[in-house]
Amino acid sequence: MSLLKLLIFHPILMLSAFTGTADGYYEYMMSECVYSASDYSDMVYLVSYSFNKAVDAQYNSTAGKCVGYTEQGVKSAEYWNNNPAVMQRLKASVDRFCRPNAQVMDSAVRDKSVQPKITLKSVKQAGGSHPAILMCSAYDFYPKKIKVSWLRDGKEDTSDVTSTMEMADGDWYYQIHSELEYTPKSGEKISCVVEHASSTKPIITDWDPSLPESERNKIAIGASGLVLGIIIAAAGLIYYKKKSSGRILVPN
Repeated sequence: MSLLKLLIFHPILMLSAFTGTADGYYEYMMSECVYSASDYSDMVYLVSYSFNKAVDAQYNSTAGKCVGYTEQGVKSAEYWNNNPAVMQRLKASVDRFCRPNAQVMDSAVRDKSVQPKITLKSVKQAGGSHPAILMCSAYDFYPKKIKVSWLRDGKEDTSDVTSTMEMADGDWYYQIHSELEYTPKSGEKISCVVEHASSTKPIITDWDPSLPESERNKIAIGASGLVLGIIIAAAGLIYYKKKSSGRILVPN
């Protein structure tokens, strides 16, 4: 469940041929480095060649060859695949282009990354035919890219999940919220999973259904009041004993 990282470099070549109208021709190439492992062992280099809105051909380092998607693209792919110099240059791009850039960009992000603060709470109790709702929130994280998912007994649940987009706090940090609708089941384990560049592994927060949120708050407030009362009573007793020790009793 690693967070997908995407490094994109866009060298663009545009050829315009005007024929007395505002319309022209747009040819461009896009290079992408896609990876998820921190050691870049699964790095994939993709190069797409497009004309206007259609992709003519693409090179994929995993397949190790070019594939054409249009009539012109098939011809170009065949030419490149049979050209040792072109293929050697493309195959070397993972080590020559992708990994060095990924290391630089990852270092810049990791040095400034801030781990999110996670809260998991119940926002609606189950009643009748209405399901219960849990909300998992991540606050004060940077950079923006993040993934929030849900596990039910170890399996990812996507069908009953509603999530917001990453929202800016206005201070360079972000927040995101995700809700899970569920019907409570005895013994079921529900977890919120957050994946972010600030952590090398997913941050997993388990839901404790032992007490409703409101009851836990009441217990916490009551316990705090009890402790405060004991402290005040103890302080009063100590003060009384000190005052009493300084008195001389005179019989009537």
